[in-house]
Amino acid sequence: MKYATIGTAAALTIAISPASAAASTAPGPDTCLVGFVWREARPTDHVCVTPKVRDRTKVENRLKYTNWVPGAYGPHTCIKGMVWREAFAGDDVCASPRSRDEARRDNAAAADRRVTAKLWISTYRLGPTDNGDGTASTTSTDDIPRLKLNGSHFNLGQVKLFIYYNTGKLFWSGTVTATRNGTHAGGSWGKQTGKFDCSTPGKPANAYARAQDVTSGRWSASVPVRVGCSVY
Repeated sequence: MKYATIGTAAALTIAISPASAAASTAPGPDTCLVGFVWREARPTDHVCVTPKVRDRTKVENRLKYTNWVPGAYGPHTCIKGMVWREAFAGDDVCASPRSRDEARRDNAAAADRRVTAKLWISTYRLGPTDNGDGTASTTSTDDIPRLKLNGSHFNLGQVKLFIYYNTGKLFWSGTVTATRNGTHAGGSWGKQTGKFDCSTPGKPANAYARAQDVTSGRWSASVPVRVGCSVY
């Protein structure tokens, strides 16, 4: 099968590139998945936890002077039955052992609770079409790889997908629903675009794909791709 690149000046829909949509007002990289909030054990603590944990953390911070006594570990020795929380390095606010254990678990799960909007591209090929009579049909383009967009670490729900030429012109768009999957954190998804993968050795990418988490407004990073070829 042969490829032939077609000009990008063909009839294409003109749209605003996600690059301009993802301005400085876009959600930051520490945006939490729905159901989680920043713990804020200190102002820069953006570990995502449940609202209940954040409320307890605020109470622990407010009572820290009450729970400190001079002792074997200096002026910030904890009263009997309490230990340093250790939500971050140097965190000597006193809390229950259960709270400290939970802080450790929350820290370990931090990356999986953020809307990091990971996007990657794979390819697929069409198989023979079952004619329903014991036979199957194929076409001359079945063996050409097509583009599939994949994502993880999104909120559950709708995700908007785009492929733009590097000029900013829209090549393809679609939507997909992110669902819970044991393999990936948060919501994950895969979307077959039906568009040919035009990558060939020595040919640079002429486009990029991006995905937007509709719930948070967060965009994925751009993933380069080569599109726009005709086949024969």
